[in-house]
Amino acid sequence: MITRLLVANRGEIARRVLATCRALGVATVAVHSDADADAPFVAEADLAVRLPGNAPAETYLRVDLILDAARRTGADAVHPGYGFLAENAEFAAAVTDAGLTWVGPPAKAIAAMGDKVAAKALLADAGVPMLPTWTDPDEITDFPVLVKASAGGGGRGMRIVADPAGLAEAVASARREAAAAFGDDTVFVERYVERGRHVEVQVFGDTHGTVVALGERDCSIQRRHQKIVEEAPAVLPDGVRQRLHAAAVAAARAVGYVGAGTVEFLLAPDGQFFFLEMNTRLQVEHPVTEAVTELDLVRLQLLVAEGGPLPLAATPPPDGHAIEVRLCAEDPARDHRPATGVLHRFAVPQVAGEFAPTKGLRLDSGVADGSTVGVHYDSMLAKLVAWAPTRAEATRLLAGALARAELHGVTTNRDLLVRVLRSPAFGAAEVDTGFLDRHPDVFAPLLPADELPLAALAAALASAAARRAAAPVLAGLPSGWRNVPAFPQVTRYAVPNGDGIEVRYRLDRTGALADWVVSAGGSVSPAEGSGPPAAPSLPPSVVLVAAAPDRVVLDVDGVRRAYSVHRVGSQVFVDGPDGAASLTELPRFPLPTAELAAGSLLAPLPGAVTRVHVEVGQRVAAGDLLLTLEAMKLEHPVLAPADGVVAELPVPAGGQVDTGAVLAVVTTPEETTS
Repeated sequence: MITRLLVANRGEIARRVLATCRALGVATVAVHSDADADAPFVAEADLAVRLPGNAPAETYLRVDLILDAARRTGADAVHPGYGFLAENAEFAAAVTDAGLTWVGPPAKAIAAMGDKVAAKALLADAGVPMLPTWTDPDEITDFPVLVKASAGGGGRGMRIVADPAGLAEAVASARREAAAAFGDDTVFVERYVERGRHVEVQVFGDTHGTVVALGERDCSIQRRHQKIVEEAPAVLPDGVRQRLHAAAVAAARAVGYVGAGTVEFLLAPDGQFFFLEMNTRLQVEHPVTEAVTELDLVRLQLLVAEGGPLPLAATPPPDGHAIEVRLCAEDPARDHRPATGVLHRFAVPQVAGEFAPTKGLRLDSGVADGSTVGVHYDSMLAKLVAWAPTRAEATRLLAGALARAELHGVTTNRDLLVRVLRSPAFGAAEVDTGFLDRHPDVFAPLLPADELPLAALAAALASAAARRAAAPVLAGLPSGWRNVPAFPQVTRYAVPNGDGIEVRYRLDRTGALADWVVSAGGSVSPAEGSGPPAAPSLPPSVVLVAAAPDRVVLDVDGVRRAYSVHRVGSQVFVDGPDGAASLTELPRFPLPTAELAAGSLLAPLPGAVTRVHVEVGQRVAAGDLLLTLEAMKLEHPVLAPADGVVAELPVPAGGQVDTGAVLAVVTTPEETTS
């Protein structure tokens, strides 16, 4: 039996495996990079070994260091989690060659499914339906197509190509991204199915010849080919479920599969389905399967790895419905690019359990209050899962908990997820991989624009209450009060989209709100404070009910509204009944800073410039690709904002940059002649 298990991964999946090990009495070992030294998964393991460095290639992808950590700690088994080395056949073989128990499928099965081109040929012979596939781009005549990485998944290296003109660059870009993510730049191309659904089947095999399907999941809602919402069971046409399960079991049997795996299919609108790939590991979305089967899949992995038989021989009927969302560090103001920073508060209400099958709300997170979200790893912070007897109830429960969560310090995709869950199309199960493209309204922030002034007012009143509470004398005197009404209190804020907002208010001698006005709009720069504000908004009838440093209650036109306020330095986070606001209080007398040259293009997040596509002095058109920035395992193209001339390229290929660094300067004809 396994007595001490090393988890060769990080973050949320490491915590997930550790939780089951604790429940089973198995001792645990974590490995960690320097960036993860203070991460929750490191603290929760019984033993931890440092992997010097930060980049995956020098830490979590180092087979020699991981095996050495197992030797030094006396671990007798290795669980790879998902990502990194989880689908690396050489790693699996190295673990078993070292005399350790490998918690995963045989290296031979991983190798067979790891080459997706060869896997498609193998499973086609087993009768699994396939899409037309090409390995030579010159042979493609049927568009649109999808370029895919052969060695990995997770949306890395995927590109949709509508016509032959864009194929060469898509293939080249996919190769670069695949090489960075998986160490293998092999790609292939298959036909792209419009309005297809991504439906996958959870399979499990043991060493005694049993292979079962544990139900299916719908993972159709994706952004940049990465899943963000998953559910089980899938809403399927009559007869499709049984055929999907049978095809998945046939695929697993064809490679002698043992352990947990997922067979992914593309379901066409007419009910036909086609094999996409087989992931030879535990999937990110496995909790929804656990919720409707009440099975601990990590426990089953350990049981099978020890040579035990699966405790079931047939597909269990699903109990209720489960939906999972992936909460990621992203910046909605920058096209949902990955975001970095310190997570000052991470609180989700009503959570019934973590890292194990749970009725109600389950939270699997890799972060906690104070966690730093850096540039080295994936942007996913946590997964929130809701189980309920029906799909509608699970949807409502999940959306409500997400909307009330306090997520401070790092911008996330929370608002997008809530909008998706509350959309009529999702409620009607009208989902496919193009869902977000057809429903752009789901990208709107939860907080209505006309309620931002109330949030800003709450922030200003909470700050005033904090100052009075800290006052050494006359702490009970209302902030800014004078016997004779004079100038109002003024607080200026910046909001994430770059606009400014100005709050002017006055309290009477009782501390009641005598009058107030908010001016919103105008640009904000560190040197200027608030730019020219728009005309003041017409204030509704507002009565201040209570104001404390962390909570403000306002009566707005006869309706009482409570706002939670959390301040960290100059940052103010306001959570209200209809959404959250992140504000930055601006100094009353800002220090001067250097002015950026007109046409400067800034780095949206820290990363490395991998390619520079233009030269200084070159004429470019709006939308031309200037350079490519790689950050958080994704490529981010930097495009010319308008027709002009490249005036500066201060960062060469290979150069590292921080957020806000100037990547290029493009001057327009107007700027050149002025």
